[in-house]
Amino acid sequence: MRVVDHETCPLPEDPVLAAVAAALNDAGHWAEILDREWRGVYLTDDGRQIYGGPDGLARYPVGAHFFGPERVTEGMDWRGGLFPLEIFRNLFMTYGPWILGGTPGGREELRGLVDPRLRDIVDHLAPLDRPPAWSFMLGGLYTAAGTSVEIPTTVICLRDDTGQLVGFAIIGKPAVGMAALGRIAAMGDARHFKRMQQVAKPARRPAAVMFADLESSSPLARRLSAASYFALVRRIAWAADQSVLDAGGLVGRHAGDGVVAFFLAETGGSESAAARACITAARTIKHAVSDVAAKSDLLPADVVLRFGLHWGANLYVGQIATRGRTEITALGDQVNETARIEACATGGRALASKDLLERLAHADAAALNLDPEHVTYTALADLSTATDKVRRDAPAIAVCDV
Repeated sequence: MRVVDHETCPLPEDPVLAAVAAALNDAGHWAEILDREWRGVYLTDDGRQIYGGPDGLARYPVGAHFFGPERVTEGMDWRGGLFPLEIFRNLFMTYGPWILGGTPGGREELRGLVDPRLRDIVDHLAPLDRPPAWSFMLGGLYTAAGTSVEIPTTVICLRDDTGQLVGFAIIGKPAVGMAALGRIAAMGDARHFKRMQQVAKPARRPAAVMFADLESSSPLARRLSAASYFALVRRIAWAADQSVLDAGGLVGRHAGDGVVAFFLAETGGSESAAARACITAARTIKHAVSDVAAKSDLLPADVVLRFGLHWGANLYVGQIATRGRTEITALGDQVNETARIEACATGGRALASKDLLERLAHADAAALNLDPEHVTYTALADLSTATDKVRRDAPAIAVCDV
């Protein structure tokens, strides 16, 4: 037996099992390959990621029996879900009849193979003949949040060219139907899904922050029908999100016609790259607004966004996932300060803080046609557009137009 830690599992020696393992792994399935004696020989990367949780790939004991002591012990330590002994006992009662049906030595042999904590179940199993394939609902897995989930699971018998059984493929999937998953995936962006996974575990992460908001939204909402205003907000959100994604950022929450985005140094490669991405996204959104207005039968002057751009040196960034939604959020004083900067950026301005601009390396600044060494800044409190909240919360923050 060998425990695989951070690397992809080695392909099984049997050519049939190896081919199936490689195909399922390449397609991103949750799948485990067992040999004909129910020893685990491969767990796909996506399967190990879902079990590993924030720690990355789960440790996997290659060669251990599916319900042997090594596998049960490792599984109880997986952080992608809570796997107490009760879960393994339920699993064994589900799989046990088929395993017993294919164990030559019957109950005595099976008792010697499984974890001692499962042996009492063996006497209660009724052996079943294995069909070519079978499916069932695997219930009782628990996520780290403590909620139960159901996993539709399919077991397929794998045979060689002579028809001899060589093993099994166990394939799981989320309980959501493939049609719903397909729509979610089609509407989403694979790059963003990956970035969201990278921040699944909350931590302090330096990042550029962008706030954008529709100016004079209340008069516009009163002027337009509810359907037309909703379509406008949806178009703004679509254009803004696409610009953020293309720049390498993370989309934050949408509150009405407002947009929040984060550009992390760790995913961008450097603080300079994150600052550049933030400014690039703001400029791209600005340019897209005229098209949004035209599609909404409005003049460009009717659809004006304010932009506030700032740097958060010690933001606490992570993923919040509930039954209703999953989103990226950040906590820290600089988030509130970004909102204050945005409030001052009337007339479609994009105001960036000194803290943000001075993160730019020479090459990134030049690419943006900016020269941070010769910029003149203005304190927020000195702007004619400064609000009472700005003067109270962030009067000294220095900003300039970008």
